[in-house]
Amino acid sequence: MTEERKPRNKQSRQEEARPNDSWVPASILPDPDPVPGWTFRWIRTSTLGEPDNTHVSRMFREGWVACKKADHPEMRLESDVGSRFTEGLEVGGLLLCKMPEEKVAARTEHFQKIAQNQMDSVDNNYLRENDPRMPLMKPERSSRTTFGRS
Repeated sequence: MTEERKPRNKQSRQEEARPNDSWVPASILPDPDPVPGWTFRWIRTSTLGEPDNTHVSRMFREGWVACKKADHPEMRLESDVGSRFTEGLEVGGLLLCKMPEEKVAARTEHFQKIAQNQMDSVDNNYLRENDPRMPLMKPERSSRTTFGRS
């Protein structure tokens, strides 16, 4: 009646562990397979069923190009009824577009310069009130988070 047992050092919990059966809901906007040299973005074509032609034409002028269904067979999307972009990938008023990475980098740099100019303007406006008898501190751009006593 003695039972054959494995020595404790031969047993492992990994053998007894259940497989990871976690479920994750599907994304509403699927990601296309990456293409070297291109950046993808979903562009708004309508809001609450009303076409937003101004926004679409502005994005096209910025350099975004609508992706074609034939270029992304992995997407497997049903087209929206009444979509103006029959060859494009449109989901719920959003159109998948692409732009060359170099152009995206130039666009990002442009908007970062605008943001920096705005921050400099606010700082200059604040420091304009500076008085040597009671100097103002330079604006601090870092933040700290602490928990409990430190």
